[in-house]
Amino acid sequence: MLPATFKLCAGISYRHMRNMTGLRKNALVAFHHELSRLAGPGPTNWINHVRRRSSLLSSRIKEETGYSEEEMSYVKQGENALQKAINILGEQDGWTTETVAANGDKVLSKVLPDIGKVFKLEVMLEQHSDNLYEELVGNIEQMGEWNPNVKQVKILQKIGKDTMVTHEMSGETPGNVVGPRDFVSVRCVKRRGSACFLAGMSTQHPKMPEQRGVVRAENGPTCIVMKPCAEDPNKTQFTWLLSLDLKGWIPKTIINKVLSQTQVDFANHLRQRMANNVSMEMAHAC
Repeated sequence: MLPATFKLCAGISYRHMRNMTGLRKNALVAFHHELSRLAGPGPTNWINHVRRRSSLLSSRIKEETGYSEEEMSYVKQGENALQKAINILGEQDGWTTETVAANGDKVLSKVLPDIGKVFKLEVMLEQHSDNLYEELVGNIEQMGEWNPNVKQVKILQKIGKDTMVTHEMSGETPGNVVGPRDFVSVRCVKRRGSACFLAGMSTQHPKMPEQRGVVRAENGPTCIVMKPCAEDPNKTQFTWLLSLDLKGWIPKTIINKVLSQTQVDFANHLRQRMANNVSMEMAHAC
């Protein structure tokens, strides 16, 4: 079924078929149906399938969106970030263990050409993936309330339901080892079956030029992958791919330590936030 689906998608690239709206829509439906079928048990297998096939989604399937050229640019940037992240996560070899916490949380790292060192957090969270999605996407501007590594997150622009551009200010590090940093990022959200992907990378936006006294750092590709645990759907397999260039004259040994610890801290802060949410819901129910 999958090869036939991609033949249908590829047909759109021929000039005499580009204006056939019905064919475009049929291709899109067929492609999404096939991805949904693949998004079953075994996240690694799913990632490998998507890594080999999904580049056609953005390059050969174009709906009548009504987006401006600028908006389409952000959409494509987000999809590119997702594609790059899937490629990285799909390669299982070459990862080195950075740290393993007492609760089993693990951070791995890998050096990649043209990107540098990337980090991968792997944890199991005792929360339903829908609740995590709502916190990390729906309540993204509230992240500074529970994550001390983030001072503020502001949405600069939304494009459809899957893409947004944000501005983030980093929080202070212990001893102020790393000074103030900010990021302008395009974020792409995709759901495939029970799996959810939150990808992103640095971009530029007219509403947020570089600010005096703050170093404009760069990120990406980054990606959070959430998938229900096969043994207990109320638990979530949580993977966070992190790639950052903090800029400035900071020794790599310090950067590596800060980034790996940031991921471990993030998991703990997220657990605490979700636990507090549950407590508040129970209190309101009483």
